[in-house]
Amino acid sequence: MRTLKLLLAGWMAITGIATTQAQTADEIVSKHIDAIGGAGNWKKITSIRKEGTFNVQGTDITLVLTQLNQKGLRQDISAAGTSGFIIITPTAGFSFLPFQGQTEVTPLPADAVKDGQEAMDVQGILLDYKTKGHAVELAGKETIDGVECFKLKITLNGGKVITDYIDSKNYYVVRHVATQHVGGQEAEQTTNFSNFQKLPEGIVIPMSLSQQFDITFSKVEVNKPVDESIFKGDK
Repeated sequence: MRTLKLLLAGWMAITGIATTQAQTADEIVSKHIDAIGGAGNWKKITSIRKEGTFNVQGTDITLVLTQLNQKGLRQDISAAGTSGFIIITPTAGFSFLPFQGQTEVTPLPADAVKDGQEAMDVQGILLDYKTKGHAVELAGKETIDGVECFKLKITLNGGKVITDYIDSKNYYVVRHVATQHVGGQEAEQTTNFSNFQKLPEGIVIPMSLSQQFDITFSKVEVNKPVDESIFKGDK
């Protein structure tokens, strides 16, 4: 019997079969929430304002991102003395991007407004995801830039599908992949997160992200009053 146990233990080690029960999607989500500050701290968050910069073809661009939980998202973009913005609300969206030739505030297409709804959830789509009507499925593991990650397939209540990659050691989301509608076409957008920092409010957020460009945030304000008129789409 002892020999049989030794043989079984050796076989499991060779084939990579764990002797402990595999983690479920819910367990991974729970560990992720704990790693970024805990549900209690995140449920206190009603607004976040971030200031950051990125560079495009040698031009420094300033970005101010204002999120008011479930009420509005506004990105203010400034470069070379010119300013513009993108706004998302639960029912509408607007853009004014003079760098792209816009001379007036333009309503966003319905698909773009739908795509942007998740970004208004300041507390994160994984917190209380079942209550919000989302579904989460563990889709295995994948290595991202040398980091072993859990791969979570998230289906939002509106039908949009997102894939989050969660570092198996620290349980931070290091990559977020979503399909966006751009110019009437579907395009997959990948966002990589890094430089995680803990704020005085007890929450942990990434201070750097990479999409088409590398963005670094230098200032973050949490739960500051936000004038809701900034989401109306006025210049």
